[in-house]
Amino acid sequence: MSEVTEEIKHVPLEEIHAALGAKMVPFAGYMMPVRYSSDIEEHMTVRNAAGMFDVSHMGEFILKGPKALDVIQQITTNDASVLPIGKVQYTALTNPEGGIIDDLLVYHTGDNEYYIVVNASNIEKDKAWFLKHLPAEGVDFQDISEDTCLFAVQGPRAHEVLAQLTSYPVKDMEYYTCAHMDFAGYKNVFVSATGYTGAGGFEIYIPNAIAKDVWNKLMKAGELVGMKPVGLGARDTLRLEMGYCLYGNDITDTTSPLEAGLGWVTKFTKKFTASDILQVQKATGVTRQLVGFEMVERGIPRGHYELMNAAGEKIGEVTSGTQSPCLGIGIGMGYVEKAYSAAGSEIFVHIRGKLIKAKVVKFPFVKK
Repeated sequence: MSEVTEEIKHVPLEEIHAALGAKMVPFAGYMMPVRYSSDIEEHMTVRNAAGMFDVSHMGEFILKGPKALDVIQQITTNDASVLPIGKVQYTALTNPEGGIIDDLLVYHTGDNEYYIVVNASNIEKDKAWFLKHLPAEGVDFQDISEDTCLFAVQGPRAHEVLAQLTSYPVKDMEYYTCAHMDFAGYKNVFVSATGYTGAGGFEIYIPNAIAKDVWNKLMKAGELVGMKPVGLGARDTLRLEMGYCLYGNDITDTTSPLEAGLGWVTKFTKKFTASDILQVQKATGVTRQLVGFEMVERGIPRGHYELMNAAGEKIGEVTSGTQSPCLGIGIGMGYVEKAYSAAGSEIFVHIRGKLIKAKVVKFPFVKK
């Protein structure tokens, strides 16, 4: 029987990335730019000035109607009822066992109107979950993922880039807010003060038809601050320095929000999928916890490396790890037995037959 291979999708601006010298790799079902120059150079550009990511592989849904909020409340862990128009909320979808289907952003964009952003690898799974919970009437659901490009301009000088292309006061936008604005010569462009880097910045959602023009105008505006295009390699090290979870690594269908340290987006003021299970888990305590750790001895932790105690007994596993460009040491995330989860706990990473010392630290690794 022949092996079935999943068809790789392509972002609309793939040719532009290739022309910029990007190395393209398959990621979450898409060919994506992993780097243009070097991961460290791109990482530090974002931390110190501004960088631009094409993350058009992400999924976007729109929910409209008098029962839109009801659906969101029923299937997400956070309380979207407190979200005023123009604000954004981080949340999670849970399965009936209390595992995480996906982590996502909910944007309250208008009366009875919400914009949902999900991870690329989970678009079809999340879409099916939303559709399964739609009432017979009262909600219109649209999947606009295939028609939408997403650019993330990130870094402390990102506002200087956007300000050249809009009269909207982007510098005054608070973190986790969103707005429609005239931008780059187009009306009603959706922009949010969100991102996955911890460096501040914006995400710009645009129709595919104008994506190339907007990208080029942003790149031109970015010359003012030395902005560079940035790939997935630096995106991963940037998010890891902040302790942000990556779906498929640090959170999965078998990890609960409480185990993953996402109790802050798990609100028991309402009923949602598996909320009863998670309430019991909160009352009795979790047996394992996602933690951050820094290497005390020289070494770079990688996903699936074993985490051990001083006696050489396995106490967990690395879910994400790298050499921190800002700190110059190895950092990682992983699940450990609850007894080893407190900040300052001594743990060891099993690297090529040796136990390399590390210590548990509080997120983020790099303080803002």
